[in-house]
Amino acid sequence: MNKKSLSSNTLKLIAIAAMTLDHLTWAFVPGLSREWYAIALHIIGRLTAPIMWFFIAEGCFHTRNIKKYVLRLAVFAFISHFCYCFAFGIPFVPFKSGIFNQTGVMLPLALAAALIGIHFDRFQTKFSPAAKVIAIIAACLIAFPADWSSIAVMAPLFIFHHHENRAKQALDIVIWSAVYAAVYFIFLDKLYGILQLFTVLSIPLLMRYNGERGSSRLKLKWFFYIYYPAHLIAVGILRLALHGDISLIF
Repeated sequence: MNKKSLSSNTLKLIAIAAMTLDHLTWAFVPGLSREWYAIALHIIGRLTAPIMWFFIAEGCFHTRNIKKYVLRLAVFAFISHFCYCFAFGIPFVPFKSGIFNQTGVMLPLALAAALIGIHFDRFQTKFSPAAKVIAIIAACLIAFPADWSSIAVMAPLFIFHHHENRAKQALDIVIWSAVYAAVYFIFLDKLYGILQLFTVLSIPLLMRYNGERGSSRLKLKWFFYIYYPAHLIAVGILRLALHGDISLIF
């Protein structure tokens, strides 16, 4: 095995480190800051989403029970909703503060796993083509208000479809990141729209994935699930300590 290759545990740890840095930047520098250091730290944070997409697809490919996998993601999506809202100063009831970023990325990731289970014959689920199309539309609509919106639904679906082709998986990341960047650029903020394109920095890391979990004495599987809501609670406490009860994002 190439000594320079990366295991899933290593890549996931890189993702959560980048995510934590990104979220801490929101806490210390609220809003769409133009400070160079905030932009630089948010660029590092762009590593996280594609690694998440990739390992949702990998998780579906390797799971022994897709239904339990989707249920586990859904449970943590529900828990994480309240942690995400607390972290960023968003009302727990969606749409009181807008239509974007109303819940965390775990919701679209859970929906992505559900779509993968519906669409591919390896899971022995029988759905008509029409039902599969309806499922995609429904999942995208439900995920639209979440962090990374419908992109975090569609990207893992395509990455799973191209499981045996890393080049096509890389192209999936580029295409769906570009769609998200374009929407951000047109409707939200031009600078932060361009910033979303830096997700491509994750591709060289993912191309070094060796297909192995990696050695560890710890049960990192549950660590990765628990860390997401736990770190959001910490960000929320920091938000209150630094700024009081304000919203960190638009």
